Amino acid sequence: MFQEEVKTIGGLRLHVIPTKKYKTNTLVLKMKAPLCEQDITMRALVPYVLQNATERHPSMKAFRTYLDELYGATLQVDLTKKGEHHVITIRMDVANEKFLGDTSALLREALTLFSDMLFRPLTEQGGFSVAIVEQEKRALKQKIQSLFDDKMRYAQHRLIEEMYKGSPYALDVHGKLNDVDTIDAKRLYKHYEHMLKHDEMDLYIVGDVTLTDVEHDVAERFSLEARPLRSIETTTLTKRTNVQEVIEKQDVKQGKLHLGYRTNTTYNDADYNALQVWNGIFGGFAHSKLFMNVREKASLAYYAASRIESHQGMMMVMAGIEPSNYGRSLEIIHAQAEAMRNGQFSDEEIIQTKAVIRNQLLETVDTARGMIEISYHNVIATRQRPLDEWLEGIEKVTREDIVRIGEKIELDTIYFLTEKDGEKQ
Repeated sequence: MFQEEVKTIGGLRLHVIPTKKYKTNTLVLKMKAPLCEQDITMRALVPYVLQNATERHPSMKAFRTYLDELYGATLQVDLTKKGEHHVITIRMDVANEKFLGDTSALLREALTLFSDMLFRPLTEQGGFSVAIVEQEKRALKQKIQSLFDDKMRYAQHRLIEEMYKGSPYALDVHGKLNDVDTIDAKRLYKHYEHMLKHDEMDLYIVGDVTLTDVEHDVAERFSLEARPLRSIETTTLTKRTNVQEVIEKQDVKQGKLHLGYRTNTTYNDADYNALQVWNGIFGGFAHSKLFMNVREKASLAYYAASRIESHQGMMMVMAGIEPSNYGRSLEIIHAQAEAMRNGQFSDEEIIQTKAVIRNQLLETVDTARGMIEISYHNVIATRQRPLDEWLEGIEKVTREDIVRIGEKIELDTIYFLTEKDGEKQ
């Protein structure tokens, strides 16, 4: 388990997780805003531009050389969707000076570099560096286009796009290809200034430090105006009278069958633990019904699994199949969901699933990144779920809870990506 100290400093929430487990300190900044079609492509571009250069380190080479000087510190950026939020993550790992013969204040220097990235990025004539923006626009276009080449990711994206048509959740985290060329360095910088004023900002520091050690350094370097916390009402989908079926044909050898279900349960709900166990027995793990029956026994799928989106109230089933096995695969998937609804699962399956979920959570918090992700669930949600309470909640789930949660799960959309000449059977 881990303890977390939280302090609001102006417009920043500082989270410190003290641990003597690692020889590094991990700094993670999360910037969160509602998903919005008008600005998602600009938001997607911003972190990639920021990680290139600052006023003090005015080129990618100078920036990376300085990271090397900080005993090989590393920096990465990432984009995710959490429910209807767009989340930018900037992460830096730096050696803990306590383990070095050097007396330099590495954590303080890392915080300074983080602060420089945010508040003193490289600018010219009232905008970001044109050369950097153009370079990152090309890279962003490639990221968006690469989705088409990875057919599993593409099918996942298309299912969500069809299921949530017209809703913010349908947007891809990297934005829209057609919007990239409309962005210039000045417009992007103006939008970034807006983000600094309005995004919810959470800075995590994990390592052999306490809140008292870093509070002053953070307050000195991160001067952000206080802002109201925005709560987002997740868009309620209109209930479909019939399951939506979307078949798309491309030049593919392996069919991708993805199903989207509404779970009508999110991380905020008391019965979220029951949903986790339901999903684990159904398709979440290697012992699950989908894996055993669709892939192993019937040999219909190259892979078959399910996963839940904790903050959106959706579950996705993913299977890679021969195009000719479409009808049979659907039958078996539906049969597994029906078996779950009818309570046709053993006590052994319940025990095994709870053990795997427990181990997964404990493995997650064994890393600095995992601790941060577990903690950040509580920022996204409107309820706090400390890890010990979460583990206890999983243990308490009963067979009746699992059956009851299954009654709320409804199939919404079937998406099938298949070969051009193949016909579904």
